[in-house]
Amino acid sequence: MNKTRSEAKALISELIANEDIKKADCGVVICVPFTNLETALELTKGTNIKVGAENCHFEKSGAFTGEISADMLVEMGVEYVIIGHSERRQYFGETDETVNKRTLAALNAGLKVILCVGETLSQREDNITEEIVSIQTKIALKGVTAEQLKNVIIAYEPVWAIGTGRTATSEQAAEVCGFIRGIASKLYSKTDADALTIQYGGSMNPKNADELLAQEDIDGGLIGGASLKSADFASLIVSVSK
Repeated sequence: MNKTRSEAKALISELIANEDIKKADCGVVICVPFTNLETALELTKGTNIKVGAENCHFEKSGAFTGEISADMLVEMGVEYVIIGHSERRQYFGETDETVNKRTLAALNAGLKVILCVGETLSQREDNITEEIVSIQTKIALKGVTAEQLKNVIIAYEPVWAIGTGRTATSEQAAEVCGFIRGIASKLYSKTDADALTIQYGGSMNPKNADELLAQEDIDGGLIGGASLKSADFASLIVSVSK
């Protein structure tokens, strides 16, 4: 929940003008609040920057005041949507089951899904990270076909490393990302799992990006605070492009 329309216009304009972002050898997606979607879509026309929403509802329409459907996003021209972000789970009652329903609704509408999974600090301290991530991943992907999986990006975001300044070590992050790929391999096939993009989403910034992205199973980043400064975001794009 950052940036008014005028603030979003200023930031996106800086991103569009940045030469490092123009030359990016990777996908670049900005996921903005609903009120900024039209602004972002208009500004990014003809550029290499794609636009995503931060959530969507699992029903096509109905008495769900304040919610936005996947079809509404598709009609606007939105390509991506974040589903199951830890803040949605923590503050707004998101469950593994509703994450699955939103994922299926988004994929069936033609959106690409950035699916978030990750453990809390107490769960990591209790040594149940793999159990939690396994349950979240398996339930989220229930009913998702191998063909639909091509439109899914999984973001591992350890909840304890979001907005806290704490970051998982590159080894910790890589271990869980590799574990997620292993789950996908069992649910689908090794070929499908190898083709799956798995991002790290726990306070990636210009200082730690190179080390994190050097890990075999980390394919990119779901960027939080560092995306609000164009120079920092561009620096991360350079790191991913390497």
